[in-house]
Amino acid sequence: MRRAPLPLALPAAVALAGALLLTACGTQRTGAQGSGPASPHASATSGESCGASATPGGRTTTDGAGPDTSTPGQAAPDGSSGGTATAREGVELVGPAGCPVLEITNHTAGTATYTVTYFLLSDTGTALTSAQTTVASVEPGRTVRRAVSLTDAGTLPGDAGKPTKVRIIKIRSVPSAEAPSETGPCPASGVRVYADRGDAAMGLRVVGLHLVNCGTHTYHLDGYPQLQLFDEEHKPVEGVRILHGGEAIALGTGADDTPRPLALRPGEGAHAGLVWRNTTEMGEPVNAPYVRVVAKPGAAAVTVTPELDLGTTGKLGVGAWQRDDASR
Repeated sequence: MRRAPLPLALPAAVALAGALLLTACGTQRTGAQGSGPASPHASATSGESCGASATPGGRTTTDGAGPDTSTPGQAAPDGSSGGTATAREGVELVGPAGCPVLEITNHTAGTATYTVTYFLLSDTGTALTSAQTTVASVEPGRTVRRAVSLTDAGTLPGDAGKPTKVRIIKIRSVPSAEAPSETGPCPASGVRVYADRGDAAMGLRVVGLHLVNCGTHTYHLDGYPQLQLFDEEHKPVEGVRILHGGEAIALGTGADDTPRPLALRPGEGAHAGLVWRNTTEMGEPVNAPYVRVVAKPGAAAVTVTPELDLGTTGKLGVGAWQRDDASR
């Protein structure tokens, strides 16, 4: 399937597997997760033992470069390639042992929002839990930091113990003007648009798109959201048919209702389903982590990350906007 380049694209959203071999050094109280605008002068942590000890030059060494397949409660592979995260990737783990900090540099021409997913590992390499940090509004050319808390996982019984290491497993970035919003201040558009975590069974995938009217006026919808797919390098994915109705992929997905006009009052919401299969036969599998959603003609675009793994099927089903049950 042919992919055409996007004239102005963010760099590759790289799935890393660098395990940071760290030894805990006290209590870290600054949570790693958050979605507020990033400060270029943010300190590494508010904990006394970590303080502001992570400096731009204090890079820690990572090892491992292949895809990470660890799950909580299983030993995470260490990898063997060595080296640190590159400037092209834009995200590095810095700081002294036991005080990891995400350092994010925006090498693109536009303000970007980054979401980093990582494992907290025990000293034996067991993945205790996964966590996610969102750093919003990183301006072009700026470098910001966000502390990673090693205390979020608690302690597991047996040999697992407490987390002492961090392994980055996925990095996603979207233009801040198109970032999804589930909570926080109401966007200028007056609506929130975001994707849920979805459901997968026997190769069938269903992810919900959600729209909530957080503004002060009635919001009208009629029909299907408009979609554009992008790969990990933020290049448009072509050759995939976007079909109206979930029944084009499978029955009983809840995404096959007839489209009808909706008038959403403030506080009311609607949803539409994305349906696909990840069947792989002859040809090159297609993965599209990013989907740019336009709720209706003329609406502001929002880029969500449903992580489409379309296999070689070449098609994606999308349901019509339906009023949420709570809004009926």
